[in-house]
Amino acid sequence: MREVYLDNSATTPVLPEVAAVMHKIHTDTYGNPSSLHRMGVEAEKIKRRARRTLADACSVKESEIYFTSGGTEANNLAVMGVARRLRRRGLHLVTTQVEHPSVLYACRLLEQEGFALTYLPVDREGIVSPAAVADAMRADTLLVSVMHVNNEVGAIQPLAEIGALIKKNNSETLFHVDAVQSFGKLPVQPLLWQADLVTFSAHKLHGPKGVGALYKRQAVHMEPFFHGGGQEDGLRPGTENMAGIGGFAEAARLATAKLSAHALALSKLKKNFSAGILAAIPDICWNSSEEGAPHILNISVAGTRGEVLVHALAEEGVYISTGAACHSRRPELSHVLLAMGRKEKDVEAALRFSFSPLNTEEALVYALEKLQAAVLSIRRVTRR
Repeated sequence: MREVYLDNSATTPVLPEVAAVMHKIHTDTYGNPSSLHRMGVEAEKIKRRARRTLADACSVKESEIYFTSGGTEANNLAVMGVARRLRRRGLHLVTTQVEHPSVLYACRLLEQEGFALTYLPVDREGIVSPAAVADAMRADTLLVSVMHVNNEVGAIQPLAEIGALIKKNNSETLFHVDAVQSFGKLPVQPLLWQADLVTFSAHKLHGPKGVGALYKRQAVHMEPFFHGGGQEDGLRPGTENMAGIGGFAEAARLATAKLSAHALALSKLKKNFSAGILAAIPDICWNSSEEGAPHILNISVAGTRGEVLVHALAEEGVYISTGAACHSRRPELSHVLLAMGRKEKDVEAALRFSFSPLNTEEALVYALEKLQAAVLSIRRVTRR
């Protein structure tokens, strides 16, 4: 049976080049970077090169990159680490209603600790108004957190405008950006955005799972979650995941080297696949806009349930999702689509297709054929 993987926003397959780097670290340069002998020194060099690769990819200082276990830890560390360390400066935080659960749950936990949170609405395309961000700020606003690319619908937030307004209102208010879905696919520009904290993850760009990174502007202070070692300047202590770090750097190097070419290729895949859906399947609600990220397409198919279609397509070797992977096994409706004003029946019928440079036009033709057949079959059964 043919397989077409279109769930790349959940995770991506590790590239052979990345796996080769990781294998070499596991077998040849497996020392602890804290050790003083030659093997430790070699490991430390690998870590330093990896840090430089990520820093160069977003034009920041090497010393401002910290490795974590993934995007979720990086988001938690950015939001809760800053809030807990700097709570004397302010108790108010601003975010949006469409953030990733790793940000939203962290914010809700902070509410239980006495912080005040403002959750901003978005428009029907999933975009938050920069003016609304500025209006929500108070004299004691400590942090604003806004994602770059939404993981469910691909909406791209106007970060440069948001960052400028934040700093104009209060230069001491920190700005955090979740760039997990954009790093390696779109330009990530902390300095242009005036962002103080930016989070990344390796497994979204054909790197390994279990490793991520946090950009932290040098002057920013935060409270670590873990204690017991001096690694990552004490911000993230514990023996480093060296194979993961090396693999992350290689994946980032490969992705950023072809950033523009890949973006064009992904845009073409998304455009052609959207046109195919429009021609083959009636009664579609489009949840992703043409101006959104090139690798994410979210639609709602009237008269169906997204979960049923996901299983039907999986039986044909086509792998997609209904939305965020962290919610895919739960009954809750998408908080993103609800915040965008979609009706409950449309939210229940939502599907997310997410592409990578490894996908081909031929594979998408096959996926479209199977999607059309599944929709027609389900609609026939429903009408009986």
